Amino acid sequence: MLMIEMKERNYVGVSAYGLKMGAILPGTPLQEEIVEVLKRCDDDGMIDDGDILCITEAVVAKAQNNYVSLDRVAEEVREVCDISPDSTVLVVFPIASRNRFSFILKGIARAVNEGQVIVQMSFPDDEVGNRILDADLDPHETYDYDDLKGEDIDFDHPITGMNYLEYYRDIIEGESAAAEVKLSNDPTAFVSDDIDAVIVSSIHSRESDGEMIRSEAEKLTDRPTVVDLTQICCEGEVKCGWGLLGCNLSSGEKLKLAPRNPFQYVEELQKKVRKDIGKTIEVLIFGDGAYKDPESGIYELADPVAAFGYTEGLGERFREGNKYKYLVDKYLEKGCDREEIAEMIESGEIESEDEGTTPRKVKDLAASLADLVSGSADAGTPIVLIKDFI
Repeated sequence: MLMIEMKERNYVGVSAYGLKMGAILPGTPLQEEIVEVLKRCDDDGMIDDGDILCITEAVVAKAQNNYVSLDRVAEEVREVCDISPDSTVLVVFPIASRNRFSFILKGIARAVNEGQVIVQMSFPDDEVGNRILDADLDPHETYDYDDLKGEDIDFDHPITGMNYLEYYRDIIEGESAAAEVKLSNDPTAFVSDDIDAVIVSSIHSRESDGEMIRSEAEKLTDRPTVVDLTQICCEGEVKCGWGLLGCNLSSGEKLKLAPRNPFQYVEELQKKVRKDIGKTIEVLIFGDGAYKDPESGIYELADPVAAFGYTEGLGERFREGNKYKYLVDKYLEKGCDREEIAEMIESGEIESEDEGTTPRKVKDLAASLADLVSGSADAGTPIVLIKDFI
């Protein structure tokens, strides 16, 4: 077969293959089914020691049945924030997303269905580059959405066409809570004695945002509870170290959380592959890749990390090397011919001061590559095999 022949060819570099699987349901013995797929790959000469097997977090969590109902989210919000149905909650810096945040907001609003939810958005973009509004507003000022609606301002997302400020207001009011939508790039702008709890909803800046908000809350007489999304739905039956951060919309009134015990999971799978196939491969569970769209400016990493879990061989390992194109130009100027240049680079016989590439962690690069190969639209390839990457 073609793949068997390719193993012996030296003209093939890094390659990645999306591997098809059937529908994954809660309770599916996923590890066993993955091993069966890899056995077929091995029969075709596709598996080698050192390959990286990447599994999307969605199917791992689904097989683990790691879902949480919106009613449970509402209960947890009340418990963790120490609030009642008539409380006022400030939600700071959520991203504009139907899939990622809309149901989280619905659960928060349900928790205070006799009270109020104030949503604070950053502008002109959210944390991951979604456009919130198109207008020349002072980035250091604070604004009320109701006051801006009469202005000549475009609130529609350039790709989805949605006005997320109006959408989030509708979600809150749909749960019978009062809604306010504010705009400010200062995470402490609306922290006051009138607020009972603050839920820090940013992804990558959550720690610094939380520190600033807690510091401001300490100055108040009636100090609000300050939590972030990792502290809600992080324990108990649906234990997940990331809580609601990185969750996804599911059918019905459910949210799918990130996988439980991801590091234990990949180690177990690595051992199964070694035992059943006789190959030592690295395994990682991937979420969103760290890709930024050069046209829209949207940063795809809406998950807290690109790699939720990975085997020890990936760990803190970096992928680095020398710039091939730079070396070709340099040694061409020194009078080397094409064959001499190729031989020097391939053999590693280059000068120590030659320019190298920026080191990047293998786990994040592999996760990003796997996410691009698998595709966010889900091409039925929830596992990706990467070869000759490390």
